[in-house]
Amino acid sequence: MSMPSALAGAERNDPANLELTPGDMRRFGEEALARVVAHLASISEQPVRGDVAAEALCAAMREAAPEHGASIEAVLDPLFNDWIPRSFTTPSPGYLAYIPGGGLYPAAVADFISAATNRYTGVWLAAPALIQLEANVLEWFRDWMAFPPSTRGLLTTGGSMAAFNAILCARARYLGRDVRPGVLYATTHVHHSVEKAAMLAGVFEDRVRHIPVDGNFRMRVDALVETVRADRAAGLKPFMVVSSAGTTNTGAVDPLDAIADVCAAEELWHHVDGAYGAFFHVCPELRPLLAGLPRADSLTLDPHKGLFLPYGTGALLVRDGSALRTVHGMSAGYLPGTPDPEAFYDPSQYGPELSRGFPGLRIWMCLKVFGAARFRAALAEKRALALQAAERVAALPGITMVAPPQLSLFAFQATRPGASLDEENRATADLLERVTRRGRVMLTGCTVDGRFLGRVCVLSFRTRQAQIDALVEDLAAELPSVSRDS
Repeated sequence: MSMPSALAGAERNDPANLELTPGDMRRFGEEALARVVAHLASISEQPVRGDVAAEALCAAMREAAPEHGASIEAVLDPLFNDWIPRSFTTPSPGYLAYIPGGGLYPAAVADFISAATNRYTGVWLAAPALIQLEANVLEWFRDWMAFPPSTRGLLTTGGSMAAFNAILCARARYLGRDVRPGVLYATTHVHHSVEKAAMLAGVFEDRVRHIPVDGNFRMRVDALVETVRADRAAGLKPFMVVSSAGTTNTGAVDPLDAIADVCAAEELWHHVDGAYGAFFHVCPELRPLLAGLPRADSLTLDPHKGLFLPYGTGALLVRDGSALRTVHGMSAGYLPGTPDPEAFYDPSQYGPELSRGFPGLRIWMCLKVFGAARFRAALAEKRALALQAAERVAALPGITMVAPPQLSLFAFQATRPGASLDEENRATADLLERVTRRGRVMLTGCTVDGRFLGRVCVLSFRTRQAQIDALVEDLAAELPSVSRDS
């Protein structure tokens, strides 16, 4: 149904009135819902990478703030017809690029409810039952990761904010106010958000040590020990090690148990970046792949990866919850208190934000609707599909498997006898582009020690056997062209 403006009646009678009638709200919602459902129903047929050469489009979109309202159709039509398609189709079943995030539909409904009811969840007393839902979610995460009852946590927008808060905890415990001598250790493959988080926490780049990796791209524990002891001998204060439970480039899982041993012996805080891989710990049969993870002092989780939630859903667990409260536990005269801080979770006492959304609802609703068993089944399937995909891709002529899957991500290179490194790099980049242009799967690459590698990451809930078949078929079809051109 067409409306001249969502606020037409209100504007005519009372320009200051921003309220919609129940009928207008329903029509507004129905118009949006119809487009969303049609979009998701056709997601498998949409190009997995839209046309993102959009400089001219973006320049043409610039406009002054509208003085008067438009119809909902005039607002929604270009959004769905022109702008959303000009992007990576990240919810596509063929999206094997970067680290996929599927975006479960119940989470979208939860976000609608959260925004429409607009309850304040910054402090416990403002919405105690709603905050308890968030506390439940954090306790579920704690149990799945086999962390102790002393654990407290925080829902964040992603891994960057989780790492930032973990570094604050480690800094407060081991450095106090004398931050400058503090040294943080991570591998040469650590996610760049960790370095940014360190800088925000006052640990600058000259105090971040990059530990070399072994042939499987895992942290070399011997090099870690040697570097820590050299820094101590130089009068510095080693205080934190960041290891990875699945790196972005190659999916490598650092030797978490051995690193935990070093941290215990050297009195260092051990943070595990599990943004990509930690949720595989939900599956009991896959826990050996992440041996040592429950020993971490803190852990980054990204539900928008391993639990298929919408982007902007991250989490942090801290083994000793008092450390998180130490850096954030403050109040003001106008804020209400919590009746029993040990019994009830108050987000304001465990994180830096007061004005915040309600991210716990989207996680809680998805887990309540589907149940944990279906998430375990989906994660186990993604791991199995990745193993199968890697075996089939490695068997293709002209492909060298550089990093077999430790979890659900693997890296490869297009090679041929006698080719130089530059030629193989160009051939690999060309292969990824050719396969992606076919529109069924999207691949991205990375540069590791001067080698450009193709990557495949299987972590969308929509990715099934058909997409693995399409990946192998399209790689096999394009390899001869790449070999001729390189």
